[in-house]
Amino acid sequence: MTPGIATFFFAVGILALFALDRDKNARTSKALWIPVVWMLLAGSRMVSQWLEAGSVATVSPEQLLDGSPLDRNILAGLIAAGVTVLFGRRREVGTLLRANWSILVFFVYCGYSVLWSDYPDVAFKRWMKAVGDLVMILIVLTDPDRPAALKRFLARIGFLLVPTSILLIKYYPHLGQGWTGVEGKVFFNGVALNKNLLGVICLVSGLGCVWRLIEALRDREGTRKAGPLIAQGTVLAMVLVLLWRANSLTSLGCFMLAAGLMAAMILPALARKRGVLHLLVVSVLFFAFGAMFLNVGSDLVETMGRDSTLTGRTGLWQTLLNMNQYPLLGTGFESFWLGKRLEDLWGIYWWRPNEAHNGYLEVFLNLGWTGVTLLALVIATGYRNIVSAFRRDPHTGGLRLAYFVAGTAYGFTEAAFRMMSPVWIVFVLAIIAVPELGSVPSVRRATSSPFCHEPWDRTAILLSRKLPTRRIF
Repeated sequence: MTPGIATFFFAVGILALFALDRDKNARTSKALWIPVVWMLLAGSRMVSQWLEAGSVATVSPEQLLDGSPLDRNILAGLIAAGVTVLFGRRREVGTLLRANWSILVFFVYCGYSVLWSDYPDVAFKRWMKAVGDLVMILIVLTDPDRPAALKRFLARIGFLLVPTSILLIKYYPHLGQGWTGVEGKVFFNGVALNKNLLGVICLVSGLGCVWRLIEALRDREGTRKAGPLIAQGTVLAMVLVLLWRANSLTSLGCFMLAAGLMAAMILPALARKRGVLHLLVVSVLFFAFGAMFLNVGSDLVETMGRDSTLTGRTGLWQTLLNMNQYPLLGTGFESFWLGKRLEDLWGIYWWRPNEAHNGYLEVFLNLGWTGVTLLALVIATGYRNIVSAFRRDPHTGGLRLAYFVAGTAYGFTEAAFRMMSPVWIVFVLAIIAVPELGSVPSVRRATSSPFCHEPWDRTAILLSRKLPTRRIF
């Protein structure tokens, strides 16, 4: 089959996935496409990189400082469009922000750290992208039909990125495949720039598919539809193939742990007992941490292709710690991998690292112990929000818990908590507390869970002005 014919059939297949998964009763805002486009760029390549795809180009430290004006303008346009949408939903946005003070404090500190960066202009631009992540999350959470918005947000990402990755790998190898610098070994990257980002796409989309399938299997009202089952099952099968072929072991391991935990939450006895839930989460995270750093299950790790140095990561970590001169405040937001430090590291390592391959170390290098402490506060309050959500909606709580565990574990060997990282975006989406509008029964029914809400109507808003609000997480 020629690439042109294959492209036609894949395009028809993607349209078929959208048609099969369509819910005629859902009424989501057209603005939902703004965070979808943002996530598509975050999970694949910037527009300038697509335009240069297939050409042989070496990125220099100077180019990383300058960036691309085209990409900057596109992202600024998306942020501006998102802010415009949120201004029309400012009452709901204000309520959400007040309920999530720890996340706000973390983002404010990130912005404040721009002041002591060696490259404040670059740091400020990157901080604006981080704010863009929050803007996109708020668009999803303030959609008039939250359950449908969450489903469509995740489905659109998976339907567009996952099949397209298979198309590029098989029929456009100059775009979908790459080669390692020394060994010349072929790796699969699909729509992404590297296999790790392809693994992230599969991790985020795959957990969304598992959630939808579990939701359909748990349907006790006899409303189960074959279309969504076929669409989600097809994408999940593609995700599993890509995870295996891409050899992105961190994403594969996180997917297995998070999906298994989400499946375990089907049992009501587990979902309702907080002690059991805490034990499961701690056990899963300890297993992931122990396998990587404490030689717990080392045979399994080696079977998956990791050696005792985690593919050279431990040596890199030691080098980075020796280079860190500002342990309290860090070098400034997203500023460590710039200038002279980057040149020195690229001179040491042939694979030219641009991240610490550990999310917590990455935060330490850029934001110091202060940033690590604030991140720990975000994680702790986010976990509390998720656990509390099980009282009202155990099923949606399972998805949130899966993204929480996946993001936390992914940070052990990859930079999970970075701007425009799909893992970071869904992690924040999962941990955000959504406040209840009021205590009148009609309003309570419309706000019964963090994602499963009926549309905010004028009556609910008017009632919420007169009644005290309280957090449901």
